[in-house]
Amino acid sequence: MKISKEARRSARQLFKACLVNGKLDEARVRDVVAKVSQAKPRAYMGILNNFSSLIRAELERQSAIVESATPLTSDLQANLKTSLSQKYGRELTLQFQTRPELLGGIRVKVGSDVWDGSVKARLEALQASLS
Repeated sequence: MKISKEARRSARQLFKACLVNGKLDEARVRDVVAKVSQAKPRAYMGILNNFSSLIRAELERQSAIVESATPLTSDLQANLKTSLSQKYGRELTLQFQTRPELLGGIRVKVGSDVWDGSVKARLEALQASLS
């Protein structure tokens, strides 16, 4: 679905209105969606679709997924949370997952950034370099 520049601009303005001190305010997001749905301005579906994409991207930026081969200790989890929050300059919500197929090490994904320090990734890189 093609979206007009005006609808895209409106979605960005609505998104900026939902930020409070650089953080997304859930109540404002719900309010914006309700008001746009009720008023039904020109190209309102495009506005809501683009607004939804902006919200999704912001939520991904505020959360991190940490995958490890074995469960991490609470001390290590706290250290990871602190160091990632310092690196990104904002508070992050961390989600810890155990994935035995990694064999060892950890993989961290914050938004579109991925750090893969797993044994599986190293073995795959070695295999690619040998072939």
